[in-house]
Amino acid sequence: MNDWEKAADMPTALVTGASRGIGREFVRQYRAAGWRVIATCRDPAASDLDGDVLPLDVADPAGVAALGRRLVAETIDLLINNAGISGPRGYSVGSIPFDAWEQVLRTNTLGPLRVAEALLDAVARSDRRLMVFLTSGLGSITQGGGGYYLYGSSKAALNKAVKSLSVDLRPRGVGCLLFHPGWVQTDMGGPSAPVSVEASVRGMRKVIQGWSMARTGAFVDYTGTAIPW
Repeated sequence: MNDWEKAADMPTALVTGASRGIGREFVRQYRAAGWRVIATCRDPAASDLDGDVLPLDVADPAGVAALGRRLVAETIDLLINNAGISGPRGYSVGSIPFDAWEQVLRTNTLGPLRVAEALLDAVARSDRRLMVFLTSGLGSITQGGGGYYLYGSSKAALNKAVKSLSVDLRPRGVGCLLFHPGWVQTDMGGPSAPVSVEASVRGMRKVIQGWSMARTGAFVDYTGTAIPW
C-alpha cells in the first residue's frame, strides 16, 4: 500500500485551466472519484463548472498571488498545473511573432511555477504532496523537430524548471511530475487527434495513483512511459 492509498478519504485537488479540455476532464473524473476539486479558470462566470470555481489567469502575477492568499489555510493534496496556450501558428523563420512568444512563455513556463510557489505550503501540509505539470512531447529536445518555436520552447523551459523544482522540494517531501498528455482531441490538438480527452486523463490518473517520491521529477506520457529530455 502506497502513501496515496493510505491518505485521507476526502483528498483535495486544485486544477488550473479547468474550463475546457483536459482541465475540465480532470475536474470531472476526480469529483466522480470522490475528491474535493477546486477548479480555476480565467472567467468562472463563462464556464459551466459546478462546485468550487475560482478566477485565475496564470500569466497574471497579481492574480496568482491573490489565489495564494485566498487559499492560505487550505490543504491541497494534488496540484494540477494544466493551464496553457499554444500561441499563433503558421509562421516561419523571418516572421516569428516574438511578442506572442513572450506571452506563451509567461503562460506556459512562468505561470505554473508562480502557481507552484503560491500554493507550496498548502501542498506541503497535505498527505499526498504532489504537483503535476502538463507539458508536451514537443518540449523534448531529443525528439524535437523543426517549427513550434513558441510552444515547444515554453514546454522545454517548463521541463527544466520543474526538474530543478523537484530537487529543491524533495527535502519537504513534495513531489513533481511532468506529463505529456498525448496528442489529445482538444481545441489545441484538433478533432483528428488519436487520444480522447477521457482516455488521456484516465491514464494520467492511473499514473498519479501509483506515483511515489522515487519518481519525482519524471517526464512521462499519459501511460507512464518515460519521455527523453
